[in-house]
Amino acid sequence: MRPTSGLTFGGRYQLSSRVAIGGMGEVWQATDLVIGRTVALKILKDEYLGDPGFLERFRAEARHAALVNHEGIANVFDYGEEDGSAYLVMELVPGEALSTMIEREHTLPVDKVLDIVAQTANALQAAHAVGLVHRDIKPGNLLITPDGRVKITDFGIARIADQVPLTATGQVMGTVQYLSPEQASGHPASPSTDIYSLGIVAYEALAGRRPFTGESQVAIAMAHINEQPPALPGDVPEPVSALVLSCIAKKPADRPATAANLARAAQALRRGDVAAATVAVPAIGGDGTVAFNPPQGAGNDAATALIGTQAGGAVGGPPGTPGSPVGPEDEEPRKKRAWIWWVVGIVALLVIGGVVAALALGGSSQPDPSASSSRPAPTRTTPPPSQTPSATPTATRLFLNKSDYVGRATDDAASALRDLGFEVTVQDGSPAPAADQANTVADLTPTGSVTKGALVTITQYTTPPTANKPNTPNAGTVSETGQVTFSWSAATCPDGYSVSKYTWTVSNGKDASGATSGDTSSTAVTIQADAAGDQVVFAYNVTCTSQSVGTLAASENSDSATATWEASAEPTQDPSDGTNPSSGTPQDPN
Repeated sequence: MRPTSGLTFGGRYQLSSRVAIGGMGEVWQATDLVIGRTVALKILKDEYLGDPGFLERFRAEARHAALVNHEGIANVFDYGEEDGSAYLVMELVPGEALSTMIEREHTLPVDKVLDIVAQTANALQAAHAVGLVHRDIKPGNLLITPDGRVKITDFGIARIADQVPLTATGQVMGTVQYLSPEQASGHPASPSTDIYSLGIVAYEALAGRRPFTGESQVAIAMAHINEQPPALPGDVPEPVSALVLSCIAKKPADRPATAANLARAAQALRRGDVAAATVAVPAIGGDGTVAFNPPQGAGNDAATALIGTQAGGAVGGPPGTPGSPVGPEDEEPRKKRAWIWWVVGIVALLVIGGVVAALALGGSSQPDPSASSSRPAPTRTTPPPSQTPSATPTATRLFLNKSDYVGRATDDAASALRDLGFEVTVQDGSPAPAADQANTVADLTPTGSVTKGALVTITQYTTPPTANKPNTPNAGTVSETGQVTFSWSAATCPDGYSVSKYTWTVSNGKDASGATSGDTSSTAVTIQADAAGDQVVFAYNVTCTSQSVGTLAASENSDSATATWEASAEPTQDPSDGTNPSSGTPQDPN
């Protein structure tokens, strides 16, 4: 079945407009005709329906996403197969992929990257807690909503820990640019694999390029295994750099212990609390970091520059490689061992080649949208950075974390900011997603390290509009069997909103399913009166929704419309005419 606008899947999901086309299928915006919800429909391409591997991967995405209930993971509502098509019904997430943001902006602010890392890591922790490893974390699978929330998508190649992969061949799954060394070496994925991939994402967002590049997938996979990443740009604070580099450590044991630890460290660095970040991820506070706020009385000499990776040969290389001088006494043993390393090198190339072949045949078939955003990085080992300590921030600067204020009452947040020494101005933003969120903080600028006395702008949610009371419904003619149709004109919603559903109630009657109330996208409902002589009473309200803001509270009920199923008049006998009252024929007087 070829997707087209207006086509309905599963008898309830009506396509409206195409959102995206990927390697495996298409994503469409659709309406759930049963409950009136706007959803996304991910439809598998017809050519993959005959491939059991692709179809199983598609089914797995629904199963895996259903295992996790977390605000940072896009919901999957339903799955279906019909008329030669397979589809997923998913949450429609407003916003754009992180890959699009990186392609457009090249690099992102440090605070923004830390926020994305923290949110993604928290969502991954929820997945890891139920034994689920995503295995394909990359910018194209991280959606960013207009209010800055992160949603992880595409659990199609995720794997339950300790279970077999989707195929019996043990093929490697993922995207080679974000592949961990253990995956590139053909080893199983683990929660630490997702942390590594997220570290590559953070590096790319901060530097505008990926740390490992190559002319082929084999070259990139080998770079993940053997090469050290180039230093991040100098404007990235050293504790942040240390956190990112710890995520992309070659050994899983050297990475943050859990995704939750990574999230805590990123959140602490957003606050400028290096000590708390170090508790979560010890690699941040080693000899190679500079504290944002060193202890009072400590001079700049207390801060040490981030230790660069040491120049030298490939990891685990034999004596005699660059960085390990060989004296005359070592020459003979080196020759004896040379053939061993040739064998090791050949075996390594065979392993990497197999991994990349598996990626090409069975991995993430959808091309990474962010591929064009990266710039080639040098493949040489980065020399140690300058040992000149970074300047310690003065006491006139404070670190503002947006998440500490968003959602708070505007007056409360403004008072807290003024107490810190900032000037504050408040501006109205979009209507609140719910009435109880009116006059709360929706956004805050600037954030990060801000000078005391600077002007801080709070954008607050405004009171959402209310849906107008709808018109009184019209009652049709009651049939002899007691059926009556109530209809009404389409409701008008406030600007920017559209009708998502009508909710009706009835007394002394039921609809065709036997219900006395329900939701509908139609403007008419047929009711069966309970009994002759009953007065059927019908009313309805309207719910309006905006994709960018949310759903308004339902309107008040319309005025009621009534209809009565009149009982048929029973004919009576006229004693004077001598007829049978039921047949109208003369009666026999005898």
